[in-house]
Amino acid sequence: MKELKARMDRKDKFTLVDVREPSEYEIARLPGARLIPLADVAVRANELDTADDIVVHCRSGVRSAKAIQILKQMGFKKLSNVKGGIRAWSDEIDPSVPQY
Repeated sequence: MKELKARMDRKDKFTLVDVREPSEYEIARLPGARLIPLADVAVRANELDTADDIVVHCRSGVRSAKAIQILKQMGFKKLSNVKGGIRAWSDEIDPSVPQY
């Protein structure tokens, strides 16, 4: 989680994808995250660039791991999972982000 925060602070170039549901996204979100719910990842993968560094997150890390598997099968190589998801972000980085 601290690595993601450091990358954000350095303004590294990467695409942050949130694979939670829209209702969850409304409750809490990470700065700059792009919402593509897990159920839509395969159909909306064309919205992402296979050359980009893509960081995927969800609530706890389970759905994002599934999304990464889908994206790998579609030819994406530079993928990373935010282990612990937005819950870990709230615990470790920004307690103002609501937990649910």
